Amino acid sequence: MPRITSPSRLSTAAVLMAGLLASAAAWADGSPVGLWKSIDDASGKPKALIRISENNGELSGKIEKLFRAPDEDQNPVCQKCEGELKDQPVVGMTILSGLKKDGEEYNGGQILDPANGKVYKSKLTVVDDGQKLNVRGYIGMPMLGRTQIWLREQ
Repeated sequence: MPRITSPSRLSTAAVLMAGLLASAAAWADGSPVGLWKSIDDASGKPKALIRISENNGELSGKIEKLFRAPDEDQNPVCQKCEGELKDQPVVGMTILSGLKKDGEEYNGGQILDPANGKVYKSKLTVVDDGQKLNVRGYIGMPMLGRTQIWLREQ
């Protein structure tokens, strides 16, 4: 006898499939939308997973997970942040905002460094067929800053 699948299972499967197809499309067009692993530029070790999303042509990025040593606080708060972010949990915090596509780059945004509470101007460039993201934080001009490499998570 043929198995009958409930409509709710079919709709759930359709939603999941649509999400996977959207992610694949984002990779194909070089979009930074998706999940990224930030790599510490000093140690070369993974620091966090950040999910970048797009809303009305503007990118934002939220920390989903931190990679911390066992002897470190696993749920730190942003002690050095100012305003409404002061003493808020770092996991779940939006650290990247306001970036808009400008040719091959995404510019005009800002990035927060939860380690020091400072907010920098930011720009992003997708490289290596959508598998790497150059994330630049700077003061004033892009020349006066530093770049981190983020790796796309599968």
